[in-house]
Amino acid sequence: MAHYPLVPGHEIVGRVTATGSAVTRFRVGDMAAVGCIVDSCGTCSPCRHDLEQCCEAGVTFSFNSPDKHLGGMTYGGFSQSYVSKEHYTLRMPDTLDPAAAAPLLCAGITVYSPLKHWNAGAGKVVGIIGIGGLGHVAIRIARAMGAHVVVFTTSPEKMEDARRLGAHDAVLSTDPEQMKRFASRVDMLLDTVSAKHDVNMYLQLLAIDGSLVLVGLPPEPLEVGAFNVVVGRRSFSGSNIGGIAETQEMLEFCAEHQITADIELIRADEINAALERLERNDVRYRFVVDMSTLN
Repeated sequence: MAHYPLVPGHEIVGRVTATGSAVTRFRVGDMAAVGCIVDSCGTCSPCRHDLEQCCEAGVTFSFNSPDKHLGGMTYGGFSQSYVSKEHYTLRMPDTLDPAAAAPLLCAGITVYSPLKHWNAGAGKVVGIIGIGGLGHVAIRIARAMGAHVVVFTTSPEKMEDARRLGAHDAVLSTDPEQMKRFASRVDMLLDTVSAKHDVNMYLQLLAIDGSLVLVGLPPEPLEVGAFNVVVGRRSFSGSNIGGIAETQEMLEFCAEHQITADIELIRADEINAALERLERNDVRYRFVVDMSTLN
């Protein structure tokens, strides 16, 4: 899907260095942020209801999207400066470390939006499938919402880390006996896995009217057994980031509960090495690039 030349970067945090004459919500020196979306039509029904991610005309993403103002493609945050419309610019709370908060602009809203939509909270059992860049933030947010959080992982070494992150229970999903403990007990499952996997074993964990919500992006189609959703009136659903207003709400929620991502801050000249480590799954749990080192 890439169009070259390409400048990536869609979780951008920095200080405002200049504003246009019509800008009213930001001043020079303010901490600001740009997430996945930098433009949409603004007039369709989804846009009017703060669901810009569902814009009927198609959204403009922070990078690698057709730029309808300048032509060509949008360039992202791996750069020394970035220009954004005020409506699509977010206010980053000063109480959050900007580097550790940067991943919230995609990973954070990707898990916050479905957790809120499917009413994660007190009295609910919420399962998080996978502990990675998305999953580790989802654990913290679901816990802060008041839910009983159960993590399902294929990695024995991540069991203890799940509890450190705030999970009440950690389950090794390759162990049938551990999985049986939660059969028909989970109200909502948030599936953060982007590799091929069997969702049917997880659907069987859902309580009546429970829903498995997919936010990971596996490269191959997933197969769902009919009886795994028909029995118990279960649902298999999906969710994709969130709108601008909800993203701002998420940032304020995370500031209130002091939620950030576990990161490793790297220099610009360490990006290639970081990508190679990412291929080996050697990151806990996000790399963040300090763009002041670009020079």
